[in-house]
Amino acid sequence: MSTPLVTIIIPVYNAAPHLAACIESVRKQTYENLEILLVNDGSADVSLPICQMYAGVDPRIQVMDQKNSGVSATRNAAIDRARGEFLQFVDADDRVAMEATQLLVERALRTQADMVICHYYRVTGKKRKSVHGFLETDKILSQREFATQLMEEPSSFYYGVMWNKLYRTSIIQSHNIRCSEELQWSEDFLFNLEYIRYCQTFASVQLPLYYYYKNKKGITSTSFGLTKLPRTIETKLNLFEFYKDLYTDLGLYEQYRLQIHKYLFDVASDKD
Repeated sequence: MSTPLVTIIIPVYNAAPHLAACIESVRKQTYENLEILLVNDGSADVSLPICQMYAGVDPRIQVMDQKNSGVSATRNAAIDRARGEFLQFVDADDRVAMEATQLLVERALRTQADMVICHYYRVTGKKRKSVHGFLETDKILSQREFATQLMEEPSSFYYGVMWNKLYRTSIIQSHNIRCSEELQWSEDFLFNLEYIRYCQTFASVQLPLYYYYKNKKGITSTSFGLTKLPRTIETKLNLFEFYKDLYTDLGLYEQYRLQIHKYLFDVASDKD
């Protein structure tokens, strides 16, 4: 089996306490043909020197340094530079299982899937962890079949985030798919909705390969407090239109109208 280059993108912002453990988990992957892009987003702590230190000992690591622009702009800058056939995303306060990239790539090559999605661990505190994931099939799913599965959990982390998935760079580049720099929340989900539009087949790995550390100050965490309610509602309405357009184009909107409207009132949960 071939070993195509995989680009792993890690946005970094004031992540010093967790950064070394994250980078080590990526460096120690059993799959070795990696390009690791560490993108420092104007960190005020020692994150940048940590990144530079690792780049000095591992030639697969490249450091990109930019003024603070937000996680979407950070990811987009790395996507523009990526050379890998596949893309993976990792948050700087999380970790990946040693065999994660290998299992994702092997699944993609065997099935020719455009997206591979895996289960993940939700880690709370020092020892508590629980497994989360929904696709429990070895079947290769068509676009319509995957869209149908998504409707069972339309607001879940499992489908919404970017860090438990393997993407084909060619699809992202040919359709100019990027993270929205206007959204302050759910930019991952919008990216995925746009990516799904151009995919033909989907596959899953029913193993937890990613360790998501519950951290209220983390790069992907979101508060649903009253002070953010107007922005949250606006974002929901914008994403609803993307949802509706995608399912209309797939001929599934009337069938799943209630679930799509339910998305407006659901709060995406990192417990899903």
